[in-house]
Amino acid sequence: MIVMKAGATDTEIQNVVEEIHKYGLAADVSRGEFRTVIGLVGDERKAPFSHFALLPGVKEAMMIDTPYKLISKEYGKLSDSGNEFRPVKVGNITVGGDELVYIAGPCAIESKQQLFKIAEGVKRAGAHILRGGVFKPRSSVHSFQGLGGNGMEEAEEALSWLREAGDMYEMPVITEVRGETQVDLTARYVDIMQIGSRNMYDQDLASAIGRKQKPVLFKRHFGAGIEEFLSFAEYIAAEGNKDIIMCERGIIPVGKGKNFTRYTFDLAAIPVIQKETFLPVLADPSHATGRRDLIFSMSCAAVAAGASGLMIESHYDPKEALVDGSQMITPDELKEVIDACNRVHAIMSPVKR
Repeated sequence: MIVMKAGATDTEIQNVVEEIHKYGLAADVSRGEFRTVIGLVGDERKAPFSHFALLPGVKEAMMIDTPYKLISKEYGKLSDSGNEFRPVKVGNITVGGDELVYIAGPCAIESKQQLFKIAEGVKRAGAHILRGGVFKPRSSVHSFQGLGGNGMEEAEEALSWLREAGDMYEMPVITEVRGETQVDLTARYVDIMQIGSRNMYDQDLASAIGRKQKPVLFKRHFGAGIEEFLSFAEYIAAEGNKDIIMCERGIIPVGKGKNFTRYTFDLAAIPVIQKETFLPVLADPSHATGRRDLIFSMSCAAVAAGASGLMIESHYDPKEALVDGSQMITPDELKEVIDACNRVHAIMSPVKR
């Protein structure tokens, strides 16, 4: 990255950007209150750092020794306003601020009536953001693929229901995007675009969603290391979009662990990621455990580990759900989780400071 002098002019900054472009690289320009920092995007081996350091207005040129440079804590401290953490604003909700944020709703939207009934329940329970799956990644082609699996016309109708429910209950809305062909349509209706765990490695999808300049919830693949998780989030940031919310949702269990939990909830990943990046980190205890009887305890544990909020699947009658009923809780149970997690957060906040 290239750190400009405090008094660098717009002309000097633009000159540096043009020099970066000459070497086939893109430039990420972050203008803070006291300084401007320019990140190089691409194969930095092409870049002569000694040359950049001598350009007018440049204070210093330095290397960041991680593959996730643009979202690294080091880059964040020097760019923007020098903050250690960068909250993500979604409407009137702040993810990564002082208060916990709860995302809740059905795994899959099955009907308008189902969605609105659940939306009313999770809002009453204290949720801030409404989730609802339209395009569902499934292991079997014979399983319910979400209403989006029936074609784009039904997908758009389901997205319109999600938007209507969010507006009615004053909640931003989020849904997962399964492929590049769904990006434009989904972006017209939702406030947050989700990249699910199965698509964490899809760099073309990450780039396409990043270009929409909307907040992105980015889930860790169940077989990904933390460095991989952060490195693929960089594809979103490379499109000039740093409104990224990281989400820990469990990794493949060892041995016969899957007989007891769907995945292994890697709670240690939460504080580790927070040490590496300025992005907020949420946790998904529903997918991590696959068991509704574990949601309460593991939600509290995730908050104690430092999560900025939770993503929880909820349904008024989980036994009726077409997808993942075993890991959904009712709105009344969700309220108990939210109340308990808020108490844990209040206890842990002074400790973290």
